[in-house]
Amino acid sequence: MASLNNKKLENILTEFMQPHRVRDFTVNGMQVQGKDTVTKVITGVTASQALIDAAVAQQADAILVHHGYFWKNESPAITGIKYNRIKTLIKNDINLYAYHLPLDIHPELGNNVELAKLLGITVRRGLEPWDKASVALVGKFEEEISTTELTQRIENQLKRTPLVVDAGKPIKSVAWCTGGGQSYIELAIEQGIDAFISGEASEQTIHLAREAGMSFFAAGHHATERYGVKALGQWLAKEKGLDVTFIDIDNPV
Repeated sequence: MASLNNKKLENILTEFMQPHRVRDFTVNGMQVQGKDTVTKVITGVTASQALIDAAVAQQADAILVHHGYFWKNESPAITGIKYNRIKTLIKNDINLYAYHLPLDIHPELGNNVELAKLLGITVRRGLEPWDKASVALVGKFEEEISTTELTQRIENQLKRTPLVVDAGKPIKSVAWCTGGGQSYIELAIEQGIDAFISGEASEQTIHLAREAGMSFFAAGHHATERYGVKALGQWLAKEKGLDVTFIDIDNPV
């Protein structure tokens, strides 16, 4: 297996993910520094204590996640749960890398592109036509699909039963945003799109979908965002020869 300097690995990831393309709410790149040489990498959705403990058990040199630490407006104090997580990383000399919105929007292996592959959606454009780095996307099914059929496809691919609003009409065009992207439904409604898929639903999302006559699917924040970081890890293994393992710490949300 190949090895890389930890700072070199950050440079490779940052060059590939291009975080400068989007304004984010967190730090993208290396968040906690560990050992200089990285050979074994664990990937996962969130840098939870369970994922860190699994990385320690596998003697990993680095963890690569979608949801890391140091979010905008959170307390800067390193206490409690945050202290325990960071203490475990430092004690075991493990590097932590995190890419949030850059991983959502990446055109080759981002969360939204990977979800489209799983559900058989052809990507057409960004939902935000004025933004080249649109987080939400618009696409189509090659053949019309019913709400029931799409619900079954989501269940089969994501192993999660979605929350569904059924507009009772065929679906051809679809917009989507993984994770907590439910607020983008209003743009989809304005553009006359048949259906919207997200990870979560807010109370008002259901009313908007019903009143617009749009089918809506909330398929789980975690469930819709497993696939970008997994694909990024596979890219690292293939292109750089690192030993990379994806660990799914399941989350019902």
